[in-house]
Amino acid sequence: MIVRPTVASDLGRVLPLIAPDPATGLTADTYRTRLADGEYRPEWTWIAEEAPDGTPLAAAVWWGDPDGDLPDALDGVFVHASVRTDADRTGLAAELLTAAHAAYAGAGAEAAPEYHLVLPGDWRERPEAVAAVAWRREAARRAGLPVSLERLRYEWTPPAGLPEPSGRLLLHPEPDDEVFVGLFRRVLAGTLDTDSRKEAERLGAEAQARADVAFYRDTMLGDRSWWRVARTPDGEPVGFGIPSRNHAFPVVGYLGVVPEHRGHRYGDDILAEITRILAAETAPERVRADTDLANTPMSAAFDRLGYRNDTRRLVLSPH
Repeated sequence: MIVRPTVASDLGRVLPLIAPDPATGLTADTYRTRLADGEYRPEWTWIAEEAPDGTPLAAAVWWGDPDGDLPDALDGVFVHASVRTDADRTGLAAELLTAAHAAYAGAGAEAAPEYHLVLPGDWRERPEAVAAVAWRREAARRAGLPVSLERLRYEWTPPAGLPEPSGRLLLHPEPDDEVFVGLFRRVLAGTLDTDSRKEAERLGAEAQARADVAFYRDTMLGDRSWWRVARTPDGEPVGFGIPSRNHAFPVVGYLGVVPEHRGHRYGDDILAEITRILAAETAPERVRADTDLANTPMSAAFDRLGYRNDTRRLVLSPH
């Protein structure tokens, strides 16, 4: 078996492997588009070939920022239909991912990129989806991605209507990053967001808050002027909202309520403001948002504000 990154001339060998599958939304057309945009690159797409004839048996596709040097996430793993057993699929995929992870580490990656599986909302009730996930998850585990986190993907579309302001909170722009650092730090206490909690435990709350502000300000594509602080009518801080966008969609970047004001559905007011800002600033066909499966208060807020969930994202990571 030969495992290697592709080159531009391998496109015709890769595309036939990208077949419709319940464990990914990636299609051959999407691959071509993102390749042209620089979000996929030949060197971020790896194939496994049968020796000595070079028959392509598997492919793995990583996504990254067009301006980045290393990929950020694994978008899809595909194995040719001729590899019939789950055991063989798992072994082949694990070998492919392990080789790529070693190459990325050699190029300076601090950890293997996460693997994001985009799944139907009811994937656990679909035997074909369960089977498609199982061998990929085991291959990822063998390749150094043992931790899983399931997230709900929500969408708001204009027919759902824009929520009216409730009048309970004052939501205003705040140009001072230090105000947001303080609010990020405060909402980390008792947060139900797994990634935020884990990073705060690793870095400390202050460092994590500063990293969050820098990420949304410098990496995400939304305008800094969209950010809002939420206060009570007498000026007491309640929380904040960060409308933003990625390369494809406007997104609910971050929403937080400080611990002493939780339990009053203030998240609804902040989410409503985020939605109104994105509708006014981006004229979107849809606004996307993710939240952890365990974050039931946030899920309930999305439901109440007209966001709909029909997709789940299973994230496999090193830790």
